[in-house]
Amino acid sequence: MEDVEQLDIRDVAGGVVIAVKAVPGSSRDRVVGVLGDCLKVAVSVPPEKGRANKAIAAVLARAVGVPARRVRVVAGQGGPRKQLHVAGLSARQLREALERL
Repeated sequence: MEDVEQLDIRDVAGGVVIAVKAVPGSSRDRVVGVLGDCLKVAVSVPPEKGRANKAIAAVLARAVGVPARRVRVVAGQGGPRKQLHVAGLSARQLREALERL
């Protein structure tokens, strides 16, 4: 993936936080690419009862090769711009994983 260096990724206690732009109700689940400082992630489920948030976390986990339980939404649960915490990775490791996509 190109433009990974533009992403808002920060090292925090226990892992890393990344800015994500969510696109619920898409035709399929996937990491779309970089949109400004956010990672654009599309999911097929609608934004109801937290289902899209869980799906976004699962898509990111699968994309970077970590178990889904290590990824959670920590801010922006009700809007399209979110902050996701990925446990056990550094910012460098996350960027490298995204560059391989």
